[in-house]
Amino acid sequence: MERTILLVDDEENIASALIRLLRRDGYNILRANGGQQGLEILEKQKVGVIVSDQRMPGMTGTEFLSKVHDLYPDTIRIVLSGYTDLNSVTDAINRGAIYKFLTKPWEDDQLRAHVEEAFQLYEMKCENARLTQEITHANAALAALNSDLVQRVENKTREAGLNLHILRVAQEVLDYLPLAVIGIDEEGLIAVANQRAQIWFSAFPGNEAAISIPAELLRCDFGDHIAPLAQNFTLADGRQGRHWCYSMGNRSDARGGILLIELIQ
Repeated sequence: MERTILLVDDEENIASALIRLLRRDGYNILRANGGQQGLEILEKQKVGVIVSDQRMPGMTGTEFLSKVHDLYPDTIRIVLSGYTDLNSVTDAINRGAIYKFLTKPWEDDQLRAHVEEAFQLYEMKCENARLTQEITHANAALAALNSDLVQRVENKTREAGLNLHILRVAQEVLDYLPLAVIGIDEEGLIAVANQRAQIWFSAFPGNEAAISIPAELLRCDFGDHIAPLAQNFTLADGRQGRHWCYSMGNRSDARGGILLIELIQ
């Protein structure tokens, strides 16, 4: 960050002395002959530190720096004056318009140290402003992400509720069928069983198909996606009927088979 300082003094010899003193510290030095010219410069240039004389025609240093305080509050403002102006300067300090009061004649090293300290304070304020802006942007981005996440969760919740409702309706439809409907996954577990399947064969979801379902019904070929022809069967307990075998995967990525069973007697 380039360090730009504005020197405001109507006395040529004082301004020249300050320029010679501060030039060695590498500052970008701007010069104004009075408060009005100083304000005009500040409209065009970004300045970190201002050193202003108190006694100037047209506008005193404290009046000038008070205007600067209102227009450019981040600048660090220093007034340079004699002890005779102490009362007016003290009032400006109390109002926050002035950061530091330096007396004439000044001690060179002390003045340079005060200016260095002022720039450090200005740069700290700029850094704090930058960090605050970054935090504000980060918080805004986080709020947007949170809003998006909330919307996604709401959408997923609605979708899950709808799917659950569809599953309940589908289960009720299956329960009203006059057939036993059994879905068997690729690991041989019962995934779906309607009410008749549970009553006729004690087939419940999660059970092993080989244990719940008679072997005569499991001999069907699940290799084809569609096997429309009914196959007759007679169970060991004498029950007779017919059943249909379908393999899953024709309309979804599911794997396994479906048994439709009709008991005749």
